[in-house]
Amino acid sequence: MPTVTTPTPTTAERIRSACVRADSALLAVDGDGPIATPVHHLLHDGTFAVAVPVEHGAGLVCGTQALLELTDYAPLPVREPVRSLVWVRGRLHRIPPGAVAKILDLIATEDPNPALLQVETPKSAPADADEPRYALLRLEVASVVVTDATGAEAVRVEDLLAARPDPFCEVEATLLWHLATVHDDVVARLVSRLPAPLRRGQVRPLGLDRYGVRFRVEGNDGDRDVRLAFHKPVDDMNGLSQAIRVLMGCPFLNGLRARR
Repeated sequence: MPTVTTPTPTTAERIRSACVRADSALLAVDGDGPIATPVHHLLHDGTFAVAVPVEHGAGLVCGTQALLELTDYAPLPVREPVRSLVWVRGRLHRIPPGAVAKILDLIATEDPNPALLQVETPKSAPADADEPRYALLRLEVASVVVTDATGAEAVRVEDLLAARPDPFCEVEATLLWHLATVHDDVVARLVSRLPAPLRRGQVRPLGLDRYGVRFRVEGNDGDRDVRLAFHKPVDDMNGLSQAIRVLMGCPFLNGLRARR
C-alpha cells in the first residue's frame, strides 16, 4: 500500500514563522557577549537586517562573525516552553547611512515594529535620554539551522526567500489562549481524537498552523508532541474554523442546523 503522508510546514516555513513570532533575539558577536536585537528581518537579497544598540554598532569591524539566535516559545504554559531555536550564522556589515531610511521603510511595510522608530538615520530627531537608540546592520548569511524536539536541520537561504510565514503565526498565541480559556470543551474534543496512549498525562495545545493543531503530552516518562492534521491546508479564519470542526467530528461543518 502507498504511504500516506500528512502535510506539515516545511523547514523554511517554520523558520519564517519563528522569525515573525520572535519579539526579540540575541546577537552574539565575536569578541563581545550576546546582545538583544529588537529588529531581525530577512531582506529580499537574503541578508538579515538587525538592530543593535548604537554603542555596539559604532565599534563594529565590517566582516565580524556573528550568530543570530531566535527563540520560538510555546504560547501556553508547558513544562519545556521552548518549541524551537533558529541559528543564523554569518558576517556583519554596516549599512551606508543614506540607505538606512529606505531599508527601514521596506521592513515597515512587512513588519511595523515600533523599534524601527528608534533606529538612527541621518535625519533622526535628537534622542530622548531614556530611549534606547539602535544602529541598523546587515548580517550576510552563511548558514541557517533550526533545532526542535525532532532534531536539527539546515535550510538554504534560497528556500527561506521562497517560503512565507504561516498565515496564522501572528495570531497563533491569541487563538490558542482563546481556545484553552474560553472553549476548553473544543480542546477536550480534539484531545479525544488523539491515540489512547497519548492521552495519558497532561495534554495542552502547543501550536497551530495552516496544516493542523499540535499538542504537548507531558507524562511521567517525558514529553511528546503530536499533530492533528486538518483535512486540507487552510489560509483564513473561515477555513480554520471549519477545519477544527472537522477534527472535532462536528456534524455542523458550515454552521447549519440539523434537519428535523
